[in-house]
Amino acid sequence: MTNFTGTTPQSQPDLQRGTIPQTHGEGGKLPQERTLVDTQENTQGDTADNTADSTTDNTPGTTPANTTAKTLTFVVPAYNMEQYLERCVASLIDTPDTGDIEVLIVDDGSSDTTPELADRLQAAHPGVVRAIHQPNKGHGGAVNTGIREAAGMYVKVVDADDWVGKASLSQVMETLRAQRFEREPIDLLVTDYVYDKVGKRNKHVVHFSNVMDANRRLSWDDLRHFGIAQYMIMHALTFRTAVVRESGMILPEHTFYVDFIYSYQPFPWVRRLMYLDTPFYHYFIGREGQSVQTDVMIRRVRQLQLVNHLMLEATPERGTVPDGLYRYMIHFLSINSVVTSVFLILSRDRENYRQKDRLWHDIDVTSPQIGHDVRHKLVSRAINLHGRTGRFIIRHGYSIAEHVVGFN
Repeated sequence: MTNFTGTTPQSQPDLQRGTIPQTHGEGGKLPQERTLVDTQENTQGDTADNTADSTTDNTPGTTPANTTAKTLTFVVPAYNMEQYLERCVASLIDTPDTGDIEVLIVDDGSSDTTPELADRLQAAHPGVVRAIHQPNKGHGGAVNTGIREAAGMYVKVVDADDWVGKASLSQVMETLRAQRFEREPIDLLVTDYVYDKVGKRNKHVVHFSNVMDANRRLSWDDLRHFGIAQYMIMHALTFRTAVVRESGMILPEHTFYVDFIYSYQPFPWVRRLMYLDTPFYHYFIGREGQSVQTDVMIRRVRQLQLVNHLMLEATPERGTVPDGLYRYMIHFLSINSVVTSVFLILSRDRENYRQKDRLWHDIDVTSPQIGHDVRHKLVSRAINLHGRTGRFIIRHGYSIAEHVVGFN
């Protein structure tokens, strides 16, 4: 679950902290201006996404066109997760054939028995589970390490207190293994995820069948419109490893909520995607002290602002990426901007009210076109209701929504 394990108390980050390639600054370029890593182009011998050399037969169904040692790497950031880690890892290898699966447990400076448990799991599953120990860098730093070390053609981040479904794992592996024989494999696999709320009998499954057709190769322009509060978070995503690396994404360290960046910044480098309508990821939510608890998010609202700032910088201009991708990124940016604004308002702090206005002003200044498109969204118009009455409506609307859904 996205509790952003591995972060110790730090001073609030300045909004200039953390770097990712930008489309509104001196940083990155859009994929059209860069050389994307295709299976036919990548001959650099990268251990995590090696492709066949010129002598390999790439005919689908014969010899694998992608010769990585592993098909899928699970990156498991783990900070003081002794209570949950074993359950998580067991779910990731609960399949008859684990030879092409890699599980990287990134122990992020844990102070409990997580390091010893990670070592025991490595010893019990040699060649499949690998323990990596590092000084505490926060959730983003642990994910960065996992992406760098991954040997799989594909990579998925699974937080140490979450797990995956057995039947779904088989479907996912069958799909990804087939991509090893493709000259142009998919860059992104999207799957459903489940909110496993503590004490809640009926689990909420987030589907994407209204947005995309299952079991077929898609482009961004094949996607239909997302619901008003529907978006693809980290739990839904399995990236081709080379795509994440080519995007240049480096998550800020000692910062919460970086999975919003992970679920956003690499998208312009994704050209081919597929959707499986299966509840793959189980997101364990409701644990005491979790970073997505309302009171915790209010205390860490500056970190939400930082993440929103980095997402804005990673947003491409209209016309530089496929229309379907631009439409989705505007949709997601508007949701994140609204989420950040809600917690600024819930804080009941006058300075945070001014920070909320600054957030929306910065979007307008960074790009008038993006500012116009984000503000045009219904949720964006609602969050910008003025004055005390507007804040009252937003606070009570949030309370009602939280009660109906059953969680933040």
